Amino acid sequence: MKKLSVSELAKLYGYSRQAIYAHINKGNLSKGSDGLIDFVEALRVFGEPQKKETTVNQSQSINSQNLTEVDLLKRQVDILEKQLNQALLRENQSLERESFYQEQIEAMQRLLEAPKPQITQSGDHGSVQPEPATEAKEEVIAMPPKEPEVIENKRIPVPEHVEPEPEKRGFWSRFFRPYD
Repeated sequence: MKKLSVSELAKLYGYSRQAIYAHINKGNLSKGSDGLIDFVEALRVFGEPQKKETTVNQSQSINSQNLTEVDLLKRQVDILEKQLNQALLRENQSLERESFYQEQIEAMQRLLEAPKPQITQSGDHGSVQPEPATEAKEEVIAMPPKEPEVIENKRIPVPEHVEPEPEKRGFWSRFFRPYD
């Protein structure tokens, strides 16, 4: 006699494994000591297996699996489109920010390159007087303004702030403050 496992029996009759186990728990169907079910026992409970229904059930399950896969893939495409749109938005924002900062840098460089009047101190007053203008300076001022040069990737050095080294103290001065 042929013996079948629960999953084989479920496939043969088109039932779920839980339905087979429900019949076993009710006592309608019995398993052998090896955990397998006799085909004769299955015939008694379920009757003859019908091949046509199993193919219809299989095709329906295949169609439903394909539909769920298609739905899943459509959702993934939608998610990826949203992520792409967000990435493009972030890229545009970063390009705008970059152009804004580049304009700021160019403006700062023009300010740094502007001619500065020389300042001299006279005597003890501490008063500041600009140096008298010479003819050469007047000529430079009279010239039309230059077009700003485009400088790419020019770095302006930033002076580092150096902390002064603290005063060295002895061992006991850590616990007792000296009189000042």
